[in-house]
Amino acid sequence: MRACPTLTAYGRHYLAPPRTLVSLTTFTSLHRHNSAPFLNLSLFTAFRSPFSRMEQFQTGTGSTGNKAMVENLKRFGVISSKKVAEVMEALDRGLFVPVGSSAYADTPLPIGYNATISAPHMHATCLQLLEDKLQPGMRALDVGSGTGYLTGCFALMVGAEGRVVGVDHIPELVDMSIKNVEKSVAGSLLQKGSLSLHVGDGRKGWEEFAPYDAIHVGAAASEVPLALLDQLKPGGRMVIPVGTYFQELKVIDKSEDGSIKTRTETSVRYVPLTSRVEQTGGF
Repeated sequence: MRACPTLTAYGRHYLAPPRTLVSLTTFTSLHRHNSAPFLNLSLFTAFRSPFSRMEQFQTGTGSTGNKAMVENLKRFGVISSKKVAEVMEALDRGLFVPVGSSAYADTPLPIGYNATISAPHMHATCLQLLEDKLQPGMRALDVGSGTGYLTGCFALMVGAEGRVVGVDHIPELVDMSIKNVEKSVAGSLLQKGSLSLHVGDGRKGWEEFAPYDAIHVGAAASEVPLALLDQLKPGGRMVIPVGTYFQELKVIDKSEDGSIKTRTETSVRYVPLTSRVEQTGGF
């Protein structure tokens, strides 16, 4: 049986019948504040898919809640990889979200500076798309690393012999991500230097440790940055949302001869990959 195509809006999947054209029209507000922005998700409540029901599962706290989150992702068919399940269960999402947030609900959360941490199912999706390029000893780049959660997952997958670099242009988020990782099971990898988090323009990548087997971009680019393509290792893979209002999650593979193949995984909605000033409104 063919899987249904999927639409994703701010980290939520909506299943569509096979070979059916689906039109999704939304009007979304991102209000700029000095703290966390308000993200209007109420427009999507009319779409009732199995994924929307996952938000109801906020079972327990700490490791109990995190384990329940992963079990629900497996039960709803989001996670099929044993390795991805192990990593997401090991790294407590509750350490990477603002205090008082619904850490284990399947929904994106504001983290301040007009940025969000993606919903757990989007993290699982990207981890599975990149799993073959996150083997022990490999190198990964996380652009728009935010609170450090997915960067930490990458580090656990490549291990101490690998190298993972997270880049974000908001210094406050980078400071927060370092503190978050230090409290987590990935803290030892940060101390050993196999995981590092940096302030920088992620559109330019991080050339110091290139080339990378895996590159993940956590914000939507109007077009794929050439610097990231250059820093992608032959045989490597990049996962990046591309587009402005209408966006698609692109999977880009670079062959050993340097040629590029691109396919679309799903429709998505991310905040734009832009400059620090444009993202924060100048504050």
